[in-house]
Amino acid sequence: AMHHRTTALTTLFLLLLAPGLSTAQVEESNAIESLRETGKAFASVARAVSPSVVFISVEGSREAPAFAPDDFLRRFFGDQFPGTPRGRAPQRDNRVFGQGSGFVFQTDSGLVSDKSYIMTNNHVVQNADRITVRFQDGREFQATVTGTDPQSDVAVIEIDTDDVTPLPLARSSELEVGEWVVAIGSPFGLRSTLTVGVVSATGRTSIGINDYEDFIQTDAAINPGNSGGPLVNLNGQVVGMNTAIFSRSGGYMGIGFAIPIDLAKSIANQLIDGGSVSRGFLGVSIQPLTQELAESFGIDRNEGIVVAQVSKSSPAERAGVEVGDIIVGYQGKSVTDTGDFRNRVALTPPDSRAELTVLRDGKRRTLKVTIGALDDAGSVAQSDGATARELGMAVQTPTAQMAEQLGIEPGEGVLVTQVTPQSPAARTGITPGTLVLQVNRKPVNTAEAFYAAIEASANNRAVLLIRSGDSQQYVVLNW
Repeated sequence: AMHHRTTALTTLFLLLLAPGLSTAQVEESNAIESLRETGKAFASVARAVSPSVVFISVEGSREAPAFAPDDFLRRFFGDQFPGTPRGRAPQRDNRVFGQGSGFVFQTDSGLVSDKSYIMTNNHVVQNADRITVRFQDGREFQATVTGTDPQSDVAVIEIDTDDVTPLPLARSSELEVGEWVVAIGSPFGLRSTLTVGVVSATGRTSIGINDYEDFIQTDAAINPGNSGGPLVNLNGQVVGMNTAIFSRSGGYMGIGFAIPIDLAKSIANQLIDGGSVSRGFLGVSIQPLTQELAESFGIDRNEGIVVAQVSKSSPAERAGVEVGDIIVGYQGKSVTDTGDFRNRVALTPPDSRAELTVLRDGKRRTLKVTIGALDDAGSVAQSDGATARELGMAVQTPTAQMAEQLGIEPGEGVLVTQVTPQSPAARTGITPGTLVLQVNRKPVNTAEAFYAAIEASANNRAVLLIRSGDSQQYVVLNW
């Protein structure tokens, strides 16, 4: 209402000041003025934020290379990405060079005397022997790694100065689709570059870039070298950290991803406090609630996720979680997405108490669980393990209800629930819904038995007996 009133007053003022102007000319003038004000807003953000954004150059060994932007894109998007961008330092001897962005951020405890912390992506500084950061004003510092977390792709580095201004952090949980955002960084080594766009989506959890994902999707241009730079709102507050693009050419194609600052901040502060991240452990394998599964369980399709497996002696088993439970709530908030649930469990401090709400036999139950600590071999709450990622497929032990629905005998094989496109499993012809009866001529009837048989296979090769519909055949799986 205030905007319309202001526009009307401006129009009236212009008509009184220049009665010869037509209404169309006045409206055009108003539109230009509005654009001018929008441009001023972006310029104001740039002035406030750019002094705290850094260009990061790294040097590492060829055997354990530091991040290079094209290497990162090839890792996720194949070999279509073109060659080394112009301006990249050439490789020589046994050294490789890479670059990225970062920003000084406001930590929970504030800045330590004579030290500042910079947030960036793990893939920017991973395995780097030498890290140099350069500010907009030309100052350069040698940085050391405070801590890295490859699973979320968050890292913190530190420099020996407190003569820099940390950027304030917003609450990314309050970010709305359609909001203006500004990405600042050093794409292709071009320092202090600003691009603008809007929030296209939030809560992107199945992209396949990191182990723990909750991306903000934006159409603000993000290119190689932007990684680690801030995504900020019009108040100059950081809402996310730029991390990747979706591209078939290697250049920006309209979709960029940023790690929400709520997640990045939680991890960064743990890295500062202890140099590593402690994650909560529940001990279940989960899968999305498909329409068919929902109908078989007799529940609303949009409510919850399915427990496909409960690890022995895990916090979940001790709390009474059972295979076939539908998890509909965690800590008083609804659960509808497997990735979001994994993140929420992982961010729960170990040894703390949590409430898990499940549907079992059509009845809602609240279970009290003491969250454990995730170690390298544990599973937070996931649909596959390291072996499953190598194969590009995840399996589960069919419940009695599933067995009846599929027309199989209980204990007959394991059900394939997920297959990654272009993976070894996909190339073999395995699809979701396939039943795996044998691995290397031995029956498997639980997910644990399947993965154990795969891990025991020699030369990354296994012979599977599979059934799809009425067809049963042997296939050779190589990974």
